[in-house]
Amino acid sequence: MQFTERDISWLAFNQRVLQEAQDDGNPLYERLKFLAIYSSNLDEFFRVRVSSMRRFEKVKKKTRRKLEIPPKKVLKEIMSIVATQQEAFGKVFRDEILPGLADYNIHLVNELEYTEEQEKFVRKFFHKEVQQHLTVQFFDNKKSSIFLQNKQLYLLIDTGRKTGRLAVVNIPSTVLDRFVVLPASEGRYCISFLDDLIRYNLAEWLASQKINSVKGAYAMKLSRDAELYLEDEFSGDLIQKLKESLGGRDTGLPTRFLYDQKMPAHLLDRLKTAMGLSKYDLVPGARYHNFNDFFGFPDPSSQSALHDLPMPPHVHPELSKKRSLLQAIKKKDYILHFPYQKYDYVSQLIREAAKDPKVEQIKITLYRVASKSAVTTALLKALDKGKEVTVFIEAKARFDETSNLYWGEQLEKAGAKVIYSYPGIKVHTKLLLICRRERKSLRYYAYLGTGNFNEKTAKLYCDHALLTADPRLATEALQVFQLLEHKIIVPITKHILVSPFTSRIGMERLIDKEISNAEAGKPAYMILKMNSLEDQQLIEKLYEASQAGVQIQLIVRGICCLVPGQPGLSDNIRVISLVDRFLEHARVYIFGNGGKEKLYLASADWMTRNMDRRVEVIFPIYDPAVFQELRTIVDLQLTDNVKARLIDAEQTNAYVRNDKKKLRAQMEIYQFLNRKLLGK
Repeated sequence: MQFTERDISWLAFNQRVLQEAQDDGNPLYERLKFLAIYSSNLDEFFRVRVSSMRRFEKVKKKTRRKLEIPPKKVLKEIMSIVATQQEAFGKVFRDEILPGLADYNIHLVNELEYTEEQEKFVRKFFHKEVQQHLTVQFFDNKKSSIFLQNKQLYLLIDTGRKTGRLAVVNIPSTVLDRFVVLPASEGRYCISFLDDLIRYNLAEWLASQKINSVKGAYAMKLSRDAELYLEDEFSGDLIQKLKESLGGRDTGLPTRFLYDQKMPAHLLDRLKTAMGLSKYDLVPGARYHNFNDFFGFPDPSSQSALHDLPMPPHVHPELSKKRSLLQAIKKKDYILHFPYQKYDYVSQLIREAAKDPKVEQIKITLYRVASKSAVTTALLKALDKGKEVTVFIEAKARFDETSNLYWGEQLEKAGAKVIYSYPGIKVHTKLLLICRRERKSLRYYAYLGTGNFNEKTAKLYCDHALLTADPRLATEALQVFQLLEHKIIVPITKHILVSPFTSRIGMERLIDKEISNAEAGKPAYMILKMNSLEDQQLIEKLYEASQAGVQIQLIVRGICCLVPGQPGLSDNIRVISLVDRFLEHARVYIFGNGGKEKLYLASADWMTRNMDRRVEVIFPIYDPAVFQELRTIVDLQLTDNVKARLIDAEQTNAYVRNDKKKLRAQMEIYQFLNRKLLGK
């Protein structure tokens, strides 16, 4: 086998997330968090990837036969894998996490378990807070259609009749908390799903809706296609098309109908007909859906043993002492590591540039903007101070379109030059450029990062950000902005690689150099860290390098279509994946280069889209101290024997275990940066 199918590989990644929920070494609330992440990931997978496979059903059979793997075959395998994972998901929740919480006197109780005092509370809470948000849809054999909103929760009411009118009641978890803390009983902390609180009051409420018989209430949820279907991005107003298409997400075609498997077959059949579902849409589940709501599961006991130990971000050992970030960056390069270090320096840098009379221009690319953004607030301050601000906003960043468009409008109103998406291509690079007048010419100060300008995700995502005034990098970063501003057609760069122009050929040349060194009998190796490895051309290049004797170590968090350890093909390739407390998001590419290592950071994964259909930047690290700091971090990740998994052809996700002292990379990196802070 030369390649692993990308969606099967992605499911293996989500299995690694599920493994964290299964790991009894993690505190209980962190295990719940990983169940929430798994659930959220899977929902997006169905809305994006599965829906795209469904669209192949409309392609002519003759065309479908030419595909390497028929979509229907992949879909069948996906459903089988998901079913197995969902079974494990339910088992760990029921048999491990709930009993574990009970040991801490925290109980998730349903409507049949309420005490008398809790029943009074639930009735009062329902009448005061809940019933005003309830709606009911009726349908029968004469009125065959029914509409469920995307990702919303509903209860199908069984009235005890196999024919006649049926009712569907919403669970208003988008306006109310999914979990309700009940009055404690005999030292027991009790929490109830909003679903069960509604179930308890359902018969009385439905009687007011002329339904006098309730034999059961079964949870269900429909996920809809998330694609925006911009059929022609190259004509007309792209932003207006985006705005018009966003509402379509809530009315897109079904991709997964999740239902309580205890629902009677005759009810499911009627729903299937009424909603126009196929058998491929139906996914049996348990009593509760939308486990991503467990991100907000309350802890009425406030017991520290239930949570990870706090890891507050460190200040930077040098930048925290500087009065001026610009003057500091002018003298040398600095690297920031999120979430281990504070993100505040980014907005601080923009605020300083706003106040500096010598700063004339600020340019930035925004891919995923926080809803409450310190970065955009700092940009608004710069505009208020009369600076020329240019902002490129990628309005097509999936699921962040609304926030991005909002901030684009706010910045535009304040006087910024706002440039939106290119048709047919996404701008994924993370760049900030400050243009300062020094001695009658402009000096450029650049931020080049692997992650978004988003202080919210910077608390969870592991990323690196280089702050530099090195002309080799900062001046070439200017060319990327000139490209985005349509001032040049192609950037001509010697140091940074820019997709879709030079990233692919640049990476291939670096691999070729290692192949040449191996064939000449010299040491040859690569250490490559990324989120996803999917591009077949680059994978084939890695196979070629492996066959030439190049030693290759890969750290791939998510999709990995390369198959390691195959005799005669990939014997010299080892792949691990790190899934831990923080999400590994940085891209780091290291090449042996005959003993003079080269190290690059990037916004780009090794996916075809990142090489050929996005504007990306891959940039070298020249500063020796920054280089060594990054090298130490990567070495710690390579030696992780607690949270690392081996990637193999069978997608077994076996943990890396050995006789060496236990090393958990994320904890060690945090301590390493703490020692630097203390000067040790």
